[in-house]
Amino acid sequence: MSECNHDCSSCGQSCSSRQPDPKDFLKPMNKYSNIKRVVGVVSGKGGVGKSLVSCLLASKCARAGLKVGILDADITGPSVPKSFGINDRAMQDEENLLPIEANGVKVMSINLLLEDVNSPVVWRGPVISGVIEQFWSDVRWGELDYLFVDMPPGTGDVALTVFQSLPIDGIVIVSTPQDLVKMIVNKAFNMAKMMNVPVLGLIENMSYFTCPDCNKKLSIFGESKIDETASELGVPVLARLPINPEINRLVDAGKISEVECSELDEFIDALK
Repeated sequence: MSECNHDCSSCGQSCSSRQPDPKDFLKPMNKYSNIKRVVGVVSGKGGVGKSLVSCLLASKCARAGLKVGILDADITGPSVPKSFGINDRAMQDEENLLPIEANGVKVMSINLLLEDVNSPVVWRGPVISGVIEQFWSDVRWGELDYLFVDMPPGTGDVALTVFQSLPIDGIVIVSTPQDLVKMIVNKAFNMAKMMNVPVLGLIENMSYFTCPDCNKKLSIFGESKIDETASELGVPVLARLPINPEINRLVDAGKISEVECSELDEFIDALK
């Protein structure tokens, strides 16, 4: 390799000075939005309760006096509006889309834009990524202490778009007790590490069931491996959420804001 003469016009080398700055991919925030912190809620696979955790974190932050919103980045499987009982369609002014607020939480989701919420979103990756970027740059979020990004499962196009286009301050990884999930958590953790995104910690959903008769905690899905996994990754366990039929009932009724879930109190205090 010849000595660099700082003239790139005739040079084919791929040196560090020619690599794009990761910040170059960030999409700008519009002038009507001032978001202090952006937290992604991720999982390596579906069905672990990622959207539930996103909604619980946002609603508990709102009840704690914080200004919060949820960007529903799960474009093909949006469930956030139903959890909050939102049935209206989002409006827009001359410049921006307007989120819908429910119990102190501002929400933007593709289901707020569809004429029929049961219509499937059959789009390719680049189109989905473009919509997520618009949810960041074209939505009038206003003043927010925290914006939670409910991400789709996996480590594909959408996750890459969120990590590169949004100024993510950290992520929360949601898991369940099964052995398989340990591998999935590692995948999500390693992707965050590759993208230089801090991992705030792990939340284990469906961790146990408390018997209503004897009050004993039963491990329905097997003994938890969350402590072992967290120790190996060097991150904290933020919460262990139980299997609770009452939570399911409130979510189905669109009343997730009424869920108490004291297991998340310590993490919410830390966010405050």
